[in-house]
Amino acid sequence: MSTKKRILFIANEMSPYLEMSEFAEVVNKLAIKSNENGFEIRCIMPRFGMINERRHRLHEVVRLSGINVSVDNDDYPLQIKVASLPNARLQIYFLDNEDLFKRKYVFHDESEKWYEDNALRTVFFCKGALETVKKFGWPPDIIHCSGWMTGLIPLYLKTVYKKEPVFANSKVIFTIGQNTFKEKLGADFIRIAQIHANIKDKDLEVFKEGTNTALFKGGAAYADAISFGAEKIDKTLQEEFGKVRGKKVLAFNAESDLTDYLKLYTDLAK
Repeated sequence: MSTKKRILFIANEMSPYLEMSEFAEVVNKLAIKSNENGFEIRCIMPRFGMINERRHRLHEVVRLSGINVSVDNDDYPLQIKVASLPNARLQIYFLDNEDLFKRKYVFHDESEKWYEDNALRTVFFCKGALETVKKFGWPPDIIHCSGWMTGLIPLYLKTVYKKEPVFANSKVIFTIGQNTFKEKLGADFIRIAQIHANIKDKDLEVFKEGTNTALFKGGAAYADAISFGAEKIDKTLQEEFGKVRGKKVLAFNAESDLTDYLKLYTDLAK
């Protein structure tokens, strides 16, 4: 049995597949550097329609596909595809659903109009990512979430999934990045996000505004450690999470060679 510590990266963007902020490249470099430093790595991200399957050599993982993810009293088929990260022996898993992700654009349509179902897409991705890890049967020591779309995952791990054996020893790092949208996820977001009776209304209070800042705030609130992934951060987030008693906080450092992240992973995985 492998004695390597396992890191699962869950992100809504990662170079070279999708780059909407500078942290997409950092996720790429973190995965490679962690792998080179003796960690066992897997990565999960959405398979947005603009990601070219032929160019990036994505192919379906039949043994993992076939999961139905239940969200808001509906079942959505989850298709899982995989690609090898260029110049690295790392596998990136892409979560796909024809109705939710097969679009030419990511969060806005060709007229820059916010997709009305972005709340549903977010919850589907968060729940789908955790269900995929259960299907792997691969217990991660560290789960590093980055991007606002992963904001619900720390909450889900502390509530719905806390008794799942695969997550029994998992510690969560959440990266707060720069805000990339000004809209809201809508009045139905909290109802849709309440995927199980174990989640109480008060658990979702921090997310209730459905804004980019609220998603970051919720992810950071439930994480075991926090990092700042951009220089320009919402001031309220910097004030609230710059120093948190009982949590390791990694400040943004544009000159970092990422060894500070490796130390954080090692410390949390002890």
